[in-house]
Amino acid sequence: MSQPSPKQNIFISLAEIAQAIGHAHRLELLEYLAQGQRNVEELAGLTGLTFANTSRHLQILRRAQLVSTERQGKYVLYSLNGPTEVTTLLRALGVVGERNRAEVRQVMQDYFTDQDALAPMTQLELLGLLREDRVTLLDVRPEYEFVQGHLPGALNIPLSELETCLASLPRDREVVAYCRGPYCVLSVEAVALLRAKGFRVRRLEDGFPEWKAAGRDVQLKVV
Repeated sequence: MSQPSPKQNIFISLAEIAQAIGHAHRLELLEYLAQGQRNVEELAGLTGLTFANTSRHLQILRRAQLVSTERQGKYVLYSLNGPTEVTTLLRALGVVGERNRAEVRQVMQDYFTDQDALAPMTQLELLGLLREDRVTLLDVRPEYEFVQGHLPGALNIPLSELETCLASLPRDREVVAYCRGPYCVLSVEAVALLRAKGFRVRRLEDGFPEWKAAGRDVQLKVV
């Protein structure tokens, strides 16, 4: 029996990566890890999975070298192995899904488009407005994620606290809200809440991981 050719060996390895991301729970875990390091307990709480199931999915991702680990005290922290490349891979998967799968397009229409009639803002649009100091940038992710990295100058008000912190937002400037990525609903819900309160607001078309993957500046919060 002949040995696989170099091209076939490459395709075998690529297929292993494809198999690793071929599960909805693992895609969700990668989205959370794109925000920063997490331990198994935290990821289990975010996804609603059991500890054992979360650990099993993470081990599959680790064998495919999509995530790496670091021990910190009694915890093992997981993070993306090559965050720019993994984020780009996930976004490419989303683009193909939106183009080729009617189910994906229907969810995008029913939830994102119908709930937000205004087209989301592109990164290039936002860059122009930031240079002219014409918008307030609002990060509605949890503080733990904000601390690990955010868009420069962003104000962090988690969605769960937004309604009680409206006084922190200026009413004479447009607000641009962002969250974890193109399929994260936090910014959609933030936009709906703020518009109902009379704010001029739009959402960014993607999130912090895509902004960072594009090579744009990010900030860390000093604690």
